[in-house]
This record gives sequence, structure tokens and C-alpha cells, in this order.
Amino acid sequence: QVQLQESGPGLVKPSQTLSLTCTVSGGSITANYYSWAWIRQPTGKGLEWMGTIDYSGNTNYNPSLKIRTSISRDTSKNQFTLQLNSATPEDTAVYYCATDPPGGILYGYWGQGTQITVSS
Repeated sequence: QVQLQESGPGLVKPSQTLSLTCTVSGGSITANYYSWAWIRQPTGKGLEWMGTIDYSGNTNYNPSLKIRTSISRDTSKNQFTLQLNSATPEDTAVYYCATDPPGGILYGYWGQGTQITVSS
């Protein structure tokens, strides 16, 4: 069974870079099965897809976030990461990593999520 675990700081200051790591077990991020996604949910709002990295390291981003977003990976650790530059309070949300299988992200495996607050 694929399991994902997000980790990172709970508090980020405005203008700083928000950095998160997703550690994957039970499956390889280099396997030709899934893309690996970051999704967030601001308090009281819906889910927002941020982007993916596939088994070859190719990335796709939400156009509204692309200029600030970078997704990368460390295959030796079976991890993939999220960096969101120039954080603002509007970036406060629960951040999830997940698989993106055929059928869509909602049918994939999700981490528990981690709360990130952007505040001075």
C-alpha cells in the first residue's frame, strides 16, 4: 500500500519560501504508475491542485501558481518536494501530497495533510 507523509514548518513568514517534503513508502516515485501531486485547501474553501511531478521528473503546474511554484524530487530518498516562493497570508492552507492515477487525484492515495500558516 502506498503511503505518503508531508513534513515541513507549520509557520512561514510573509515573503519567505514555503517548503514541504512528501516522503513516499510502498511505491517508487520513479515507477511508471503515477504522477505525484501537491494539493492545498485553504480554511473553509475547496481543494486547489498545485502541480505534479511524474516518474521521469516532468512537472506540470497550476497556471495561477506556476511563477511561484517549484516541484522537485530526491529519488534516493523516495521524496518529492514543494517550494512556493513569496508566501502571503493567502497561502495559509492545509497542504497535501497525493498520487495522481488514471481516474484522477480523488481516486489516489493521499497524505494526512499538514497545516501551513503564513503570518508575521
